[in-house]
Amino acid sequence: MTGVTSGPARAPFDFKSATLPLVALLLKTTDQVTLEADLARRMAESPDFFSNDPLVIDLSAVRDSEGVPDFAALIALLRRYRVLPIAVRGGQPAQMAAAVAAGLIEVPDLVIPQRSEAPQVEVREVIREVEVPVQVPVAAPNTVVIDKPLRSGQQVYARGGDIVVLALVSNGAEVIADGNVHVYAPLRGKAVAGARGNTEARIFSTCLEAELISIAGIYRTTEVALPPEVAGKAAQIRLVGEKLVMDPL
Repeated sequence: MTGVTSGPARAPFDFKSATLPLVALLLKTTDQVTLEADLARRMAESPDFFSNDPLVIDLSAVRDSEGVPDFAALIALLRRYRVLPIAVRGGQPAQMAAAVAAGLIEVPDLVIPQRSEAPQVEVREVIREVEVPVQVPVAAPNTVVIDKPLRSGQQVYARGGDIVVLALVSNGAEVIADGNVHVYAPLRGKAVAGARGNTEARIFSTCLEAELISIAGIYRTTEVALPPEVAGKAAQIRLVGEKLVMDPL
């Protein structure tokens, strides 16, 4: 009997690169009692605000301190509020060693990238026989356009570009972009611009009612009411220093 030779077996898995939006917790104290009290106060109005979001603990603000957080207690505390600590960055050696011993992954300090410039097209105009180069910006190639309502639990991420939403963003839905976020409809869920550190990114909405807005890691929740001049109205949000500034449109 003649044997039948099959082709190479297909590999049962592949490794691929992936991008995962993370929540960052910037610790400003290593005192567990203070952390528990302040977190309880902030989350009192929205105890189910997070939905098992992955989180990185940022120790850069306490790096010069000799204090070492109780990472086991901190991880348990954060999980009660439905965030999942997976990594740590920015601490001094003793802090990082304690974090790794508690099961966190050490990640390198992130460098906030400068805003990438759109590709430029050079147009030359001749005025009185003098050539004047004029640069005309070209639309970003990675813009994501969504024309259907986003329901609670849905998330859309525009990697490397802007996101444009032409329909309702419901409570519990998320729109995330490395660039700008444009919502030409009521924005009631979460809007995250500059997800990878672009401090020049902005958020635009024709009806601002968001439960969370964030630019380059600086965020604001419904714990602080929106100013009356922008609440439910057309507005833009931009980052000035470490403060979110809201302007009516």
